[in-house]
Amino acid sequence: MEKILVVDDEIEVCRSLEEFLAIKGYRAFSAQNGQEALNLVQAENPHIVLLDIIMPGMSGIETLEAIKKNAPATGVVMITAVTDEALGNQALQLGADDFITKPVDLDYLETVLMVKIVDILGR
Repeated sequence: MEKILVVDDEIEVCRSLEEFLAIKGYRAFSAQNGQEALNLVQAENPHIVLLDIIMPGMSGIETLEAIKKNAPATGVVMITAVTDEALGNQALQLGADDFITKPVDLDYLETVLMVKIVDILGR
């Protein structure tokens, strides 16, 4: 079963995405900040991380950099409520697989996850 880590400082976002992912057959779990996310990446080795960009403390960009440094095969999809093309481009240059704006289009998210899982498992 593919594991997906949801990282967002808004607990409601984590819960709703975890529920959606569980219905779709993924093992989903969450973190509310960057440091907690890094600990879970190390402990659980998720296939994909859904990562909020704007978080207090360690930002999503900083968390992305640390994930790619320590677990480069982990897929990362950035999620944000802020439409900032420069920030999205920066995330993609740092190794993010996609950049999705809130509210999350669940059909699009499902497609992105399926493509990334196929890519990861095909390696």
